[in-house]
Amino acid sequence: MASIFTKIIEGEIPSHKIAEDHKFIAFLDVNPNAKGHTLCVPKAEVDKIFDLGEQDYLQLMQFSRQVAKALEKTVACKRVGISVIGLEVPHVHVHLIPINEMEDMSFQHKVKMSQDELASLAQEIGENF
Repeated sequence: MASIFTKIIEGEIPSHKIAEDHKFIAFLDVNPNAKGHTLCVPKAEVDKIFDLGEQDYLQLMQFSRQVAKALEKTVACKRVGISVIGLEVPHVHVHLIPINEMEDMSFQHKVKMSQDELASLAQEIGENF
Protein backbone atom coordinates (compact mmCIF):
# COMPACT_ATOMS: atom_id res chain seq x y z
CA MET A 1 0.00 0.00 0.00
CA ALA A 2 1.32 3.42 -0.96
CA SER A 3 2.31 5.78 1.84
CA ILE A 4 0.53 9.11 2.28
CA PHE A 5 3.68 10.77 0.88
CA THR A 6 3.56 8.62 -2.26
CA LYS A 7 -0.07 9.70 -2.68
CA ILE A 8 1.04 13.35 -2.35
CA ILE A 9 3.87 12.80 -4.86
CA GLU A 10 1.43 11.20 -7.32
CA GLY A 11 -1.07 14.05 -6.89
CA GLU A 12 -3.75 11.89 -5.26
CA ILE A 13 -3.65 14.07 -2.14
CA PRO A 14 -3.20 17.85 -2.38
CA SER A 15 -0.19 19.53 -0.79
CA HIS A 16 1.42 22.94 -0.50
CA LYS A 17 4.49 22.20 -2.59
CA ILE A 18 7.60 24.34 -2.20
CA ALA A 19 10.09 22.65 -4.51
CA GLU A 20 10.50 19.54 -6.59
CA ASP A 21 13.03 17.89 -8.83
CA HIS A 22 13.17 14.47 -10.47
CA LYS A 23 14.08 12.70 -7.18
CA PHE A 24 12.68 14.80 -4.31
CA ILE A 25 9.76 16.97 -3.28
CA ALA A 26 9.34 19.52 -0.48
CA PHE A 27 5.97 20.57 0.88
CA LEU A 28 4.58 22.25 3.98
CA ASP A 29 3.57 20.07 6.92
CA VAL A 30 -0.22 20.28 7.38
CA ASN A 31 0.19 20.06 11.17
CA PRO A 32 3.22 22.32 11.63
CA ASN A 33 5.34 22.81 14.72
CA ALA A 34 6.06 26.34 13.48
CA LYS A 35 5.26 28.53 10.51
CA GLY A 36 7.21 27.12 7.55
CA HIS A 37 7.58 23.54 8.89
CA THR A 38 8.50 21.68 5.72
CA LEU A 39 8.97 18.04 4.76
CA CYS A 40 11.60 16.97 2.22
CA VAL A 41 10.75 13.56 0.78
CA PRO A 42 12.39 11.29 -1.78
CA LYS A 43 10.00 10.25 -4.53
CA ALA A 44 11.12 6.64 -4.16
CA GLU A 45 9.20 5.05 -1.31
CA VAL A 46 11.85 3.89 1.18
CA ASP A 47 10.92 3.35 4.83
CA LYS A 48 14.13 4.24 6.70
CA ILE A 49 16.61 6.99 5.92
CA PHE A 50 19.65 4.74 6.32
CA ASP A 51 18.16 2.30 3.82
CA LEU A 52 18.61 4.94 1.11
CA GLY A 53 21.60 4.38 -1.12
CA GLU A 54 24.55 6.58 -0.17
CA GLN A 55 24.12 8.83 -3.23
CA ASP A 56 20.38 9.25 -2.62
CA TYR A 57 21.04 10.05 1.04
CA LEU A 58 23.59 12.73 0.13
CA GLN A 59 21.31 14.18 -2.54
CA LEU A 60 18.39 14.32 -0.08
CA MET A 61 20.58 16.28 2.33
CA GLN A 62 21.65 18.66 -0.48
CA PHE A 63 18.02 19.17 -1.51
CA SER A 64 17.02 19.73 2.14
CA ARG A 65 19.80 22.30 2.52
CA GLN A 66 18.50 24.26 -0.48
CA VAL A 67 14.99 24.21 0.97
CA ALA A 68 16.31 25.30 4.39
CA LYS A 69 18.09 28.27 2.78
CA ALA A 70 14.81 29.29 1.10
CA LEU A 71 13.02 28.94 4.46
CA GLU A 72 15.59 31.23 6.13
CA LYS A 73 14.94 33.88 3.48
CA THR A 74 11.19 33.68 3.96
CA VAL A 75 10.37 32.93 7.61
CA ALA A 76 11.78 34.99 10.48
CA CYS A 77 13.68 32.56 12.70
CA LYS A 78 16.96 32.09 14.56
CA ARG A 79 17.72 28.99 12.51
CA VAL A 80 16.16 26.08 10.68
CA GLY A 81 16.16 22.90 12.73
CA ILE A 82 16.33 19.47 11.12
CA SER A 83 14.85 16.22 12.35
CA VAL A 84 14.47 12.76 10.92
CA ILE A 85 12.17 10.60 12.98
CA GLY A 86 10.11 8.56 10.57
CA LEU A 87 7.87 6.59 12.90
CA GLU A 88 4.58 8.15 11.86
CA VAL A 89 4.89 7.59 8.08
CA PRO A 90 6.85 4.63 6.62
CA HIS A 91 8.48 6.82 3.96
CA VAL A 92 11.75 8.70 4.46
CA HIS A 93 11.22 12.39 5.24
CA VAL A 94 13.28 15.22 6.65
CA HIS A 95 11.55 17.80 8.85
CA LEU A 96 12.84 21.35 8.39
CA ILE A 97 11.46 23.59 11.10
CA PRO A 98 12.12 27.33 11.45
CA ILE A 99 12.89 27.70 15.15
CA ASN A 100 13.26 30.50 17.64
CA GLU A 101 13.27 28.33 20.76
CA MET A 102 13.87 24.66 21.53
CA GLU A 103 10.15 24.10 22.08
CA ASP A 104 9.62 24.58 18.33
CA MET A 105 11.33 21.21 17.73
CA SER A 106 9.37 19.28 20.37
CA PHE A 107 6.50 18.07 18.14
CA GLN A 108 4.26 18.94 21.11
CA HIS A 109 3.70 22.56 20.13
CA LYS A 110 1.67 23.07 16.95
CA VAL A 111 0.57 26.20 15.13
CA LYS A 112 -2.70 26.57 13.27
CA MET A 113 -2.62 27.91 9.73
CA SER A 114 -5.45 28.16 7.23
CA GLN A 115 -5.20 26.58 3.79
CA ASP A 116 -4.89 30.08 2.30
CA GLU A 117 -2.03 30.93 4.68
CA LEU A 118 -0.27 27.66 3.82
CA ALA A 119 -0.72 28.23 0.08
CA SER A 120 0.63 31.79 0.30
CA LEU A 121 3.61 30.71 2.41
CA ALA A 122 4.44 27.80 0.08
CA GLN A 123 4.50 30.21 -2.85
CA GLU A 124 6.78 32.66 -0.98
CA ILE A 125 9.24 29.94 0.02
CA GLY A 126 9.18 28.47 -3.46
CA GLU A 127 10.09 31.86 -4.92
CA ASN A 128 13.16 31.88 -2.66
CA PHE A 129 14.18 28.34 -3.62
